[in-house]
Amino acid sequence: MATITTLTLFRFANLSAKVWAFGQMQFAHAYLAKSPGLHFYKLMGSGRDAGFSVFPDWGVYALLVVWENEQAANDFFNHSAIYKKYQAKSIEQWTIFMKPFQTKGFWSGGNPFTPSENLDTNNPLIAVITRATIKPSKLFKFWRYVPISQKPIARGCAGLIYTKGVGEAPVVQMATFSVWENLDALKNYAYNSVEHREAIKKTHQLDWYKEEMFTRFQPYKTIGIWEGKDLLAPYLKN
Repeated sequence: MATITTLTLFRFANLSAKVWAFGQMQFAHAYLAKSPGLHFYKLMGSGRDAGFSVFPDWGVYALLVVWENEQAANDFFNHSAIYKKYQAKSIEQWTIFMKPFQTKGFWSGGNPFTPSENLDTNNPLIAVITRATIKPSKLFKFWRYVPISQKPIARGCAGLIYTKGVGEAPVVQMATFSVWENLDALKNYAYNSVEHREAIKKTHQLDWYKEEMFTRFQPYKTIGIWEGKDLLAPYLKN
């Protein structure tokens, strides 16, 4: 089945909008779940830092959806009442359309991503979602190590276009979303970063996660702006 995935980021500026967005973490589900063509979704908050963070960013929320097809996604963004409410309350919205092509692991007991066979060989962009549920008994060790593991991102990674830490629940259920210029940039971070290699080693040694997933996507279309512009506009022709 040729499903597609969208990730939408919303930025809320004033206190009333932030309070509204926080409330939607409970109330929006009744509307989102009824969206035609929706196969899977997660409404998530975000962390203050680029990667995993124990401190929330009250101004940024994310909506990840797996759609039956692109038309279902377009219908949602063009006509959905709940999305229009999010648009009205937020000062920025940025949606990335993606096709998964490599995935392993589980999210809420299953894997919602079906690798696409319809990729554009002329499009080198890669987006990555790394998601985990941390075992309660390992929380202290995990969060103590996080600042070390994220030093490469703090220093700046060649070819990294954007990254943000998101998650369904603070502290316990965390994810990172990142977009890279190409596979070489991603591999350089994954295999040449001492801190990242050590994080992978500790993941296996200490068995931090109750559930984990790693998925790569090809971004191919965007809607809206983030940080005042469409960050992928220089790489894509929408």
